[in-house]
Amino acid sequence: MTRPRFHLAFPVRDLAEARAFYGGLLGCPEGRSAADWVDFDFYGHQIVAHLAPEEVGHPSTSAVDGEQVPVRHFGVILTLPEWQAMVQKLEAAKVRFVIEPQIRFQGEPGEQATMFFLDPSGNALEFKAFADDSMVFAR
Repeated sequence: MTRPRFHLAFPVRDLAEARAFYGGLLGCPEGRSAADWVDFDFYGHQIVAHLAPEEVGHPSTSAVDGEQVPVRHFGVILTLPEWQAMVQKLEAAKVRFVIEPQIRFQGEPGEQATMFFLDPSGNALEFKAFADDSMVFAR
């Protein structure tokens, strides 16, 4: 079954930083761009970094399984081996984690590997993985 792709637009303070982070570190191929925006192939989905420095930084959090999760965040669900490889890549790049790589909801429905980190503009990203993909929407 083919799934629809999502599209997400978000503010950044500097397009060169966004290109280095999303294109370089995360390995997202660059798509179209203009003087004030650039889009990336984010694991098959389209994300667009818009130059809007006045819009960056929304530090609100919400409690989830004992952690303060950034309310505004986006990310991707990887396989466990892909997630573990990304942890190593981010650690090697000395990325500071907002929430360290960990297993959330251990032993419960929806158990998942998760980590949160910020892009250079302060946008929060969550990368997660499930040992059992059927648990993505488990209640």
